Amino acid sequence: MNRRTMPATVRAAYSTEMRAARVSADTETRWRHLERAHIISQPWPWPHTRNHLAMFALAVRRRDRREAFGQFVRIIVAAPGSALGRYPEGNTGRAAVGLTQPMPMPADLAELLRAA
Repeated sequence: MNRRTMPATVRAAYSTEMRAARVSADTETRWRHLERAHIISQPWPWPHTRNHLAMFALAVRRRDRREAFGQFVRIIVAAPGSALGRYPEGNTGRAAVGLTQPMPMPADLAELLRAA
């Protein structure tokens, strides 16, 4: 997989998830879309970092200090982890999940990334 350029099909899916997170009225739905965007973005440094910035912003808006702190840490390590290929596949990116904990990947996202 080329780590420099996100393939168009992957970028479209990532953009769709990020857009859905921005426009959803329900907080849990926003988090779900951000989590899916996180899984998609992990191999690429800038989208991965951008996703954590969006998660940080949502945590701050919700006044969730634990999540905001967890996202702050993840913002720092996202780009280097992606650039080095050291990220836990399937990890949703939330503060309640360990930084290095791999998780089962949704089948549709696994197929999308496999095809890329």
